[in-house]
Amino acid sequence: MNKLIAFLGASAVGLGALGAHTLARFLDESSLDSFKTAVFYHIVHTIALLALKNHPHRTLTVWLWSLGILLFSGSIYLLVTDILINVDLNFLGPITPIGGILFIAGWLSLIAPSMNK
Repeated sequence: MNKLIAFLGASAVGLGALGAHTLARFLDESSLDSFKTAVFYHIVHTIALLALKNHPHRTLTVWLWSLGILLFSGSIYLLVTDILINVDLNFLGPITPIGGILFIAGWLSLIAPSMNK
């Protein structure tokens, strides 16, 4: 789990820096706001994973949040930058809310620790 958290944290900071220092020159304000939202959810759920690290009943939550980061933040990162790589990735649009649902499910999974082993 340490490696997962380290990777997710480093990638959130790196992508945040990319958005702030490089993409800001190429993206419109709306796209940049979406990118910032993706980074925000990415880092918040990475920190939440870190807080959950020593929790005995964490497996389900870890999976849900990790997949949420991949699907929610990952799809936004790709959708926002597709114009820069000249590839139409609009088919990823429906993936974003699935990632959001996984985030919610991860939070709700903390309610019933006996199910979260």
